[in-house]
Amino acid sequence: MTAITATQVRELRERTGAGMMECKKALEISHGDMEQAIDELRKSGRAKADKKASRVAAEGTVIILTSTDGRKAVMMEVNSETDFVARDENFLAFAKAAAQTALALQTQDVSQLLASPLQGHTQTVEEARQALITKVGENVQIRRIILTISTAPLGTYVHSGRIGVLVEMDSDQLELARDIAMHVAASKPLVVAPENVSQDLIAKEREIYSAQAASSGKPQDIIEKMVNGRLKKYLDEVSLLGQPFVKDPDITVASLLSKHKAKVLAFTRFEVGEGIEKAVQDFAAEVMSQAAR
Repeated sequence: MTAITATQVRELRERTGAGMMECKKALEISHGDMEQAIDELRKSGRAKADKKASRVAAEGTVIILTSTDGRKAVMMEVNSETDFVARDENFLAFAKAAAQTALALQTQDVSQLLASPLQGHTQTVEEARQALITKVGENVQIRRIILTISTAPLGTYVHSGRIGVLVEMDSDQLELARDIAMHVAASKPLVVAPENVSQDLIAKEREIYSAQAASSGKPQDIIEKMVNGRLKKYLDEVSLLGQPFVKDPDITVASLLSKHKAKVLAFTRFEVGEGIEKAVQDFAAEVMSQAAR
């Protein structure tokens, strides 16, 4: 049997709100797999909510730059170790220059970008990155880039330098495109429409809802209706078109787009550090260790 650590139990408790013993048992069943353990708790009804989708740890900034006609855009995430450096003018100047270079090259390949001359400088992007590391005393990384080229002006939105969204539409209604980008930033849809949700994810959710409904004691046909109803609600919640519009919750995004005779073709959402695990430092233990030495 896989040994379950106290750290794993604590993380699962923080993410689900379930009790310590329930978390330990779920981790044992899943052989330490955190996501499977969450599914086990959801099936048994013990998980209150997945409070933290991921341990977002890396600091940095998300920057978006567009061409003069608004039909080409680059969105880039540049990471630092601390929020203090992420607000440093040298760090932000580097991030902007790197994004300008990516837009000029029309690339989303980080390796290609690093090997290219930095916009307005004689050194390469990689050389500038190394110089910045020396200056700020922290590791700096260009994590990812997305390049979008559209036949219509792109909708863009950046929130506090930490969340960035690019929206591609079939319409020249720039204000509408920006409103949709703001909505994506706030509501975090996974896909544009319910039919875009992967079959694997649908199957996983159906399995969880079926396990939850099975304990109700209701007839199988009623259980099936319950599962289908919950699944439809889930698909609406994770798709852009099914969500209540953030600026007017009385209408859905689909209704808003229909009113304006517009269609969202695609969107991309970046959030600083999403999916990056950060090592948790025990400062008290570190101080005690140093004192002992």
